[in-house]
Amino acid sequence: MKKFIYSTMFFVLMLLAGNLAFAQQPQFKVLALYSTDVESDHVDFAMDAMKFYGKMAKEKNFVFDTTSNWGDLNDDKLKDYQVVVWLNEFPHNQAQRSAFENFMNNGGAWLGFHVSGYNDKYTKWPWFVNFLGATFYNNNWPPLPAKMIVDDNTHPVTKSLGKSYVAPINEWYGWKPNPRDSKDIKVLVTLDPANYPLGKKDIIRDGDIPVVWTNTKYKMLYMNMGHGDLIFTSPQQNQMFEDALLWLAAKK
Repeated sequence: MKKFIYSTMFFVLMLLAGNLAFAQQPQFKVLALYSTDVESDHVDFAMDAMKFYGKMAKEKNFVFDTTSNWGDLNDDKLKDYQVVVWLNEFPHNQAQRSAFENFMNNGGAWLGFHVSGYNDKYTKWPWFVNFLGATFYNNNWPPLPAKMIVDDNTHPVTKSLGKSYVAPINEWYGWKPNPRDSKDIKVLVTLDPANYPLGKKDIIRDGDIPVVWTNTKYKMLYMNMGHGDLIFTSPQQNQMFEDALLWLAAKK
């Protein structure tokens, strides 16, 4: 009888240990890339973003690794991650670009902030132009808060938002072509025209300017927020940042 009891207890303990080990496995792994030799306001944002997502990773049980070595954009490194985040920069050489293309074409997920979406005639990366669905056109200066229109507040990324909200101080980018013109782009948040004229030195006077969108052919999301140390001062916007990463990690 004692043998049976001890065997049963041992089995239960092993089962509990196994369940505990299973529960402690991270849900997914994120690799966030940033640079320290870029505009200081972009560095400030990256530092705040790493604190924000680092704290979230502990609460939500996922891995959030960071690196300032863009050489980590390689096939061998990326195979261990489900999501890549560009905080304040973008790859500059073909090896890094090719590795990222492979990652995305094979089902990886990407979250890009602000200058990570920058591209113009000098960057010469046509794949990324199609991927993002837009090319940088203009910006306002100095950075200012702005009212946002939420195009779709039923989407998992924007479900916590109302029909509009005021985003903290940021430098806002205009795009040409407009990402909304692409059949593959779904715009989630737009700069409210009520903000115009926006800026003092560099002024955005008109135009339809998407701020948050996804290319439905990929597991990706671009957010124009990312300039300065006040981006994470809006609880509403912070919830969107959190929902965005969780959506990308879970998106099939």
